[in-house]
Amino acid sequence: MDRESGQATVEAVAAVPLLLLVGAVVLQLLFAGYALTLADGAAEAGALALAAGRPAKPAAGRALPGWAAEDVEVAVRGGEVAVRLHAPSPLPGLAGVLVVTSSAFTRPAGR
Repeated sequence: MDRESGQATVEAVAAVPLLLLVGAVVLQLLFAGYALTLADGAAEAGALALAAGRPAKPAAGRALPGWAAEDVEVAVRGGEVAVRLHAPSPLPGLAGVLVVTSSAFTRPAGR
């Protein structure tokens, strides 16, 4: 029997955890990008509402999907609407830690 006959199997088994880790990191990057896109849309919706003379916070909240309702903070300062959103995470240790922010600016109605 050749000494190298099972080496490919051992290498494949050793590579599986590394491939799983790389996959989890890529998935986390996709989730963070998705959360940033959502935060951008919510900030813009809030700024548009503010420009129309309506409250920005409810408009920004309505622009987000249901899962994000508990993970979002909306701040309005003058004509700036800032949205902070916790990115979802497939890794339990990162859940609630990764935060994306986005801002939109407008001239409030009546000015």
